[in-house]
Amino acid sequence: MPKIPTYISQGKITTETASVGSVPRISPGENIFRATKPVLAQVIKGDCFSAMDKMIKEGKKFDMIFADPPYFLSNGGITCQSGKMVKVDKGDWDESQGPELNHEFNTEWIRRCRDLLVDHGTLWVSGTMHVIYSVGFAMQELEMKILNNITWQKPNPPPHLAGRYFTHSTETLLWARKHEKAKHKYNYDIMKEENGGKQMKDVWTFTSPKKSEKTEGKHPTQKPLFLLDRIIRASTDEGATILDPFLGSGTSSVAAILSGRNSVGIEQDLEYCELSKKRIQWAQNEVKKPVQGKLL
Repeated sequence: MPKIPTYISQGKITTETASVGSVPRISPGENIFRATKPVLAQVIKGDCFSAMDKMIKEGKKFDMIFADPPYFLSNGGITCQSGKMVKVDKGDWDESQGPELNHEFNTEWIRRCRDLLVDHGTLWVSGTMHVIYSVGFAMQELEMKILNNITWQKPNPPPHLAGRYFTHSTETLLWARKHEKAKHKYNYDIMKEENGGKQMKDVWTFTSPKKSEKTEGKHPTQKPLFLLDRIIRASTDEGATILDPFLGSGTSSVAAILSGRNSVGIEQDLEYCELSKKRIQWAQNEVKKPVQGKLL
């Protein structure tokens, strides 16, 4: 079994040994573990700019990048959480610096992501209306080719307390390739099979992360495992390597492990590095089991 640089311990990367077993898919439309080869999972504690600059200098490349950047929402507003009125305060990292600086930030991390992609690689970015238009504009400024804007529909969103707008129930996923002439990877047949033999459309309905996905801890912008599982399997093959520059709770790494992909995640908050560590360990334990199982 390989030695895998996996976790953060007191701000330092440690190594642990892990292996991934073979678990096939059961039926269309169900997300099932199907890893067949050992995979690597690395978590890097630090800011994404410095970490990605180092990777670029070292000549690192990735088959796919998923990014869930700050939405710049933590500015004193309120929302509804578990039936209670709470402040929107995710942390200093989510505070807006104004439209121009926010866009400059988005442009710079997207530029680094583009440079880290292989020629056929693609970038996925999740965001709400507060950030996604800046992301899309930055992609176009950097001469990337936007392939799809996927609408993630949440069937049971929190109500809008002020009653002055439509209830926010969606997020947007922008999917882009490195440049106009590149040939990107898309597993059309797999997506079609999982959609009952019909072409998969660009509106996906997934609930927010279930309680079972938060047993190791919580992150304010955690994404559901089903969502990352689909993204990864739609645009990469087993054995591919993905990067997440805003790792958070580690959902992208968990989904990568369960589907047999290598992953590298960057996270500046030690608490969330530790959370990712626990979730990665759970995923590694799951794929070692000889029985089939659905994603939680």
